[in-house]
Amino acid sequence: MDDATGSIVYTPGFVDLDTAHRWFETLREEVSWQTERRRMYDRDVEVPRLVASYRLGEPNVPAALRDAARRAAEATQTPFNRVGLNFYRDGRDSVAPHNDHLYEIVEWFPIALLSLGSTRLMTIRSKTKPRRVLDLDLEAGSLLVMSYETQLHYDHGIPKTRAALGPRISVAFRVRPA
Repeated sequence: MDDATGSIVYTPGFVDLDTAHRWFETLREEVSWQTERRRMYDRDVEVPRLVASYRLGEPNVPAALRDAARRAAEATQTPFNRVGLNFYRDGRDSVAPHNDHLYEIVEWFPIALLSLGSTRLMTIRSKTKPRRVLDLDLEAGSLLVMSYETQLHYDHGIPKTRAALGPRISVAFRVRPA
């Protein structure tokens, strides 16, 4: 998709399956995964996935993330400085439809999402009518790039499913204010 409301580019096979599998295993083992609680609907709830984040360029960043960040930066010509990770353990883990907080990203830079592990559905939907919905099966080794503008006009999310699914790690590269 590429129009006045933003651009979304999906690249399956951005990294080969052997690399995607190796990065998945490495990150699953090396990352200090955290649970979070958030205030939603007037109560505190547990976030239905594990999370982690890194400031790129610091010494504690796993080598797999440094390599992935370098490749994503080269492909998008974007100086990413942060990476957020979501570990979806199975189909019950999810993220509700949302857009990135605009104050947390630098204007005009894209967000790049690298998928590792099992394929998961991402739903991208416009915020206004006419309602546009894009359902994407994010495969291992794929890269989804969303322009800054998409955060103004679209929500994206990973819905829960009853299907028996294996684990997935989403690696989100962003340019955040210093």
